[in-house]
Amino acid sequence: MKIFCIGRNYADHAKEMGSDVPVEPIIFMKPKSALVQNFTPFYYPEFTNELHYECELVVRVSKNGKYIQDKHASNYYNGISVGIDFTARDIQIQLKEKGLPWEKAKSFDNSAAVGKFIDITPALNKKNINFSLAKNKEVVQKGNSGSMIFTIDQIIANISNYFSLNIGDLIFTGTPAGVGECMVGDLLEGYLENDPILSLEIK
Repeated sequence: MKIFCIGRNYADHAKEMGSDVPVEPIIFMKPKSALVQNFTPFYYPEFTNELHYECELVVRVSKNGKYIQDKHASNYYNGISVGIDFTARDIQIQLKEKGLPWEKAKSFDNSAAVGKFIDITPALNKKNINFSLAKNKEVVQKGNSGSMIFTIDQIIANISNYFSLNIGDLIFTGTPAGVGECMVGDLLEGYLENDPILSLEIK
């Protein structure tokens, strides 16, 4: 199982990070050990003093594929959820300043939290999916799939040019504006539309 992540897929997030809007999907990966299950406590890493949440839509790959065309991409995933891409922001800044890879800041153990998956049906408008993240019962991030720079199908097609997609792979599709810091004791809850599908406590 592989975990693919897309960086800067919302223009408002790129702006808040002081980054350019990409002209093609920015792909990075997390190892299987990054996955933390829903309702499982998340333990604050000892190596960072600035842990950030990044709420994202996550899709579940349901079919093996390579060199997938946009028009066929919808056949390769069947579930959607909300996830959190945890980022050690202080470590990331240090690595960026040195021109080094970001794995230590983005791909550490338990850095990818994923909620309950919802089956994708023909009734779901994939261009208008609302999702949000609440911290201690206060909404801190809101997003809509229609604001993505690259659609889910475009992301699937692009990733498959470089990597084989396999059943069970997960794709974090990018975070909207509003990323911020979380602390020990915080309760993070992810919503798909108005349905709570992700919950974890920072310990």
